[in-house]
Amino acid sequence: MATVVVLDLLAGPSLGLLPLLTLGPALAAVTGGVRHTALAGLVALVLSVPLAYHDELLGRPQITITLVAIVGVTTAAMLACRLRAEGERKLADVRLVAETVQRVLLPPVPRRAGDLRIALSYTSAAVEARIGGDLYDIARGPGGVRLIVGDVQGKGLDAVETAASVVGAFREAAYDEPALADVGRRLEDHLARRLGGEKFVTAVLAEVREGEISLLNYGHPPPLLLTCDGRVHRLEPREEAPPLGLVALAPTGPEPYGCAFREGDQILFYTDGVCEARDRGGSFYPLEDRAPRLLRAGDPQDALDLLERDLVLHVGGPVPDDAAMLLVRRERP
Repeated sequence: MATVVVLDLLAGPSLGLLPLLTLGPALAAVTGGVRHTALAGLVALVLSVPLAYHDELLGRPQITITLVAIVGVTTAAMLACRLRAEGERKLADVRLVAETVQRVLLPPVPRRAGDLRIALSYTSAAVEARIGGDLYDIARGPGGVRLIVGDVQGKGLDAVETAASVVGAFREAAYDEPALADVGRRLEDHLARRLGGEKFVTAVLAEVREGEISLLNYGHPPPLLLTCDGRVHRLEPREEAPPLGLVALAPTGPEPYGCAFREGDQILFYTDGVCEARDRGGSFYPLEDRAPRLLRAGDPQDALDLLERDLVLHVGGPVPDDAAMLLVRRERP
């Protein structure tokens, strides 16, 4: 509106710039509220009168049309602001309900299991209400503490239901099956009946025993081992395997592999919402570079919270996809 005033004073009535004052309330409605838009419309009306006097348009049809246009655009913009605010409130409610449903279906994990301390971070995506299917769980098995971290293909309540189903099947198999590979076969059979080959679940299964950890990777991002001396290792399988739900399409399933897991070591499990998070320039989150210095805090949960905040800062706002992280630290028994 200030630009319109300056141009009108310089150019005079020849260009007929007064109707452009309607841009004020129209643009105010984009970012402001109802009151802000009404104030912009009032300012436009106040500015139009002295400008009309300067341009010798008082009493002519041009100024009448301008005033009617300002009032009409301001009224429409105020209505749009109100409808937008109501839509934002409804969307916030839907997000809250969706996130609550997701957290209810995923059971809480224990913070301690023997000489293990466990921390969890779950950041829900803030893109509409498109909740995802990230999953996690920890259970005691015959050979030690077993855990799963995974991600269901797709979004929405169907993905959350599938995630809850996988967690339930894992809990049953983790208690019963003698070997980690048997747990994986139970999960594959469960998903083959439930999904029918249309969806899949990437997942990492792990079993922590005394002095070591065994892993079974179904097409999931590899965990990071942070040793007590500060080194970082990607725990990648020797051969890639298809996700759960598609294992029958491969000649063989994944082979168990493992490494030493001693006092002071930490293992970070995560979903692709972490490693595939991008900043405004399109660069992926450098998890391997950030994790060593951010996981030095005394409490594992504090360390993981610090890593979560660093992830949000890298993205520059809400994460576009659900991001789950599970940190396991071995301490002195």
